[in-house]
Amino acid sequence: MTRAATRASTRAATRAAGPLRRTGPLKYLAHAGVWLYVGLLIVPLYYLLISSFKSNLSIINDPFSPFTGLDTGNFGKAMRNATLGPALVNQAYITVAANVLTLVLALPAAFALARSKGRIGAAIERIFSLGFLIPGFAALVPTVLLSISLNLFHTREFLIVFLPASAMPLSVILLTQAMRTIPAELEESASLDGAGSWRLLRSVYLPLSMPAVVVVLILNFLSFWNEYFFSLVITGPDTAVRTAQVALPTLSMANASQYGVLSAGIVITLVPVYILYAFFADKMEGAVLAGALKG
Repeated sequence: MTRAATRASTRAATRAAGPLRRTGPLKYLAHAGVWLYVGLLIVPLYYLLISSFKSNLSIINDPFSPFTGLDTGNFGKAMRNATLGPALVNQAYITVAANVLTLVLALPAAFALARSKGRIGAAIERIFSLGFLIPGFAALVPTVLLSISLNLFHTREFLIVFLPASAMPLSVILLTQAMRTIPAELEESASLDGAGSWRLLRSVYLPLSMPAVVVVLILNFLSFWNEYFFSLVITGPDTAVRTAQVALPTLSMANASQYGVLSAGIVITLVPVYILYAFFADKMEGAVLAGALKG
C-alpha cells in the first residue's frame, strides 16, 4: 500500500470515528439515562439486602441505613420456617439435571438443522419456532394428566423431563444459528480425515459454538431456577420434593409481619443466581459481542 493510500485510509477512519468523539447535551443525557436505569436496578436490591439483616422496627425507622438494627438471625429463621435447606437441594437437583438433559437433546437437533439444506430441515426449524407461541399455562392440564398417567405426579423427576421440553425451542434456535456460522471448510477438512457426524459435533461444532452453549446454559438456568407455576402444581405441598420457589411463599404465611425474615428468604434464593452470573459474566458478554460481530 502506498503512502498516499495509507494517508487516505487514515483520514477516512478518522472521519468515520469523528462523530463518536463529539460531545454535547445528547451524550450527557444518554449517560444520565444509563445511570438512572442502574440506580433503579440497584436501589431495590440494596433495600432487599439491608432489610434481610434488620428487625421490623429498624426497617420502618431506618429503611436505608446499613448500620442500625442488624440481625443475622433472620436467615436462620427463614431456613427453618420454610425448610429452605431441602428445598434448595431439590431446586439445584432439578435445575442442573434439566439443564444437562436440555443440552443433550438440543445439541444434536441444532447440529442436524444447521447442516440441513432442504425443505424438511426448514420445516422442522419452523416447528421449533412455533414453540414460542404456546403459552405455558395452556399446557398445564395435559401436563398434569401426563404426570399422573406416568405415576410421576408429586415427583421431582417429572419436572426434570418436562422443563427441557419447555426450553427446547429457544435452545435449538440459538444453537442452530450459532452452528450455521461455522465455516463449511472445517467440516470438509474433518470429513476428509474420516470424522463421522458424532465426531464432527464433538470436535468441530461444539467447541466453536461454546459461547452460544454458555448463553443457553445461563438462560435455562435462570428459567428453571425461577420456575414456580408448574413446580407448585407438580410437586405439591410435600416438603420432601418441593422446590425453593414453592417453599418461599410459605414464609408470608408463617411470618406475615416479619419483613426481615421474608427478605432473608428471598436473598437466600437469589444467591445461586448471582454466583452463576459472577462466574460466567465474561463468557456471556463475550458471546453477545461475538454474535454482534458476526451479525
